[in-house]
Amino acid sequence: MPQHIHPTAYIAPDVKLGDNVTIGPFAVIENTVEIGNGCNIGAHAVIQPFVKMGEGNTVHPHVVLGDLPQDTSFKAETVSWLIIGDDNVFREGFTAHRAGKENGETRIGSGCFFMNNSHVAHDCTIGNSTIFANNVAMGGHVEVGDKVFMGGGVVAHQFCRIGSYAIVQGTTGLSMDVIPFTLIGGHYAKHYKLNTVGLRRAGITGVRYTVLASAFRLLKAKQPLDGLEETDELRYLKAWLAVKSKRGIHGFIDISSRES
Repeated sequence: MPQHIHPTAYIAPDVKLGDNVTIGPFAVIENTVEIGNGCNIGAHAVIQPFVKMGEGNTVHPHVVLGDLPQDTSFKAETVSWLIIGDDNVFREGFTAHRAGKENGETRIGSGCFFMNNSHVAHDCTIGNSTIFANNVAMGGHVEVGDKVFMGGGVVAHQFCRIGSYAIVQGTTGLSMDVIPFTLIGGHYAKHYKLNTVGLRRAGITGVRYTVLASAFRLLKAKQPLDGLEETDELRYLKAWLAVKSKRGIHGFIDISSRES
């Protein structure tokens, strides 16, 4: 099927475009870029070299994808990548940088929604179906799991990990890791409950939820997770906790005074 390219857009000669791609006025797509079927690239968007994008992505005006890492030691001739999955939405002013090392990758999964002026730094890994609200900023090498919600203005220090199904309250500064399935917030940031609403919406109810609630209480008491039923969620939690953290894990506050 044909592409729909505005006459003012610049498309480098070796760009690979899928079927039914729309490219708006004054968009710039540079060399060594691949764009999958059905993508919509908005006006004045810029896609720098070494970007591979899957199908069905929507790139709003003034988005910049694949620019150089904000790392003073980075050499511009380095070949590194920004890899993007399918069906993501990138709102106005979003930026994502390619990786900092030769043949390295910054990776964004599928089905994510990035609101305006949010940022994914070099060497980050962002999972599937994750939402960044306005002005969220990830430092380099941050790992974000699946179905995470980052409230407006959240900032994560480099090398932090945010586990799947976590929710981070707006304006929270993260300097350590966020445990999967939990809600975190405050200054300084602390975990204080499970992400009850998000888990229910994801169908994690009944025994699956009860096991996570028990695990959260044990973690709060600094006790091992022995004896709990081995649900998929518990296996993921144990595997996540088993990875050696480069930054440590944020602590807890008293959850008894919080509404469930």
